[in-house]
Amino acid sequence: MVLHKEKKEDERPLTSVMEDYLETIFDLDKEKKVVRVKDIAKRMDVKMPTVTSMLKTLNNRGLVHYEKYEYVELTKSGAAIGKEMRRRHRALFRFLTEILRIEGAIADEEACKMEHVLSPSTLESLTDFMEFIQICPRTGESWLRYFEEYRRQGCDFNKCRRKSEEFSCEFKSQLDLVCNDEHQEQ
Repeated sequence: MVLHKEKKEDERPLTSVMEDYLETIFDLDKEKKVVRVKDIAKRMDVKMPTVTSMLKTLNNRGLVHYEKYEYVELTKSGAAIGKEMRRRHRALFRFLTEILRIEGAIADEEACKMEHVLSPSTLESLTDFMEFIQICPRTGESWLRYFEEYRRQGCDFNKCRRKSEEFSCEFKSQLDLVCNDEHQEQ
């Protein structure tokens, strides 16, 4: 007879709900002197017994310090997870609002869903993409306006060709200025 080794609770991956609790506690800790069960319940729009149950689970996993009727504190590993979830949420929210122009409340809700499923490398690529299109002369704010126009009106190949030609002329002018400045400095 083979005995199956029972998997301990703290060996299983965190659920998205656990990550949401850690992120919420992290946020509250930055805003308030102490974090209480009722603060978490209010922020997450859940009942206090639900919070208490989750805090016991997180406490057993070593992610929070929690005793009944006491304040809640994140452990070092709990704080690291909460901070990472906040960073992910912020990056995704910015992408949704600044690049895709999604309305804030919807973007916040969608970022909350997405933050749990994207790998760190995918999130890093997304962040790099955001920086690129906001900084690179070929993209930037005008590129974002054209993207928004494309989303509203669809593709107009003649307009795309014109914009491409305008960009080429504008980019060549910028390069000429840079080259002339460098030549004059020598």
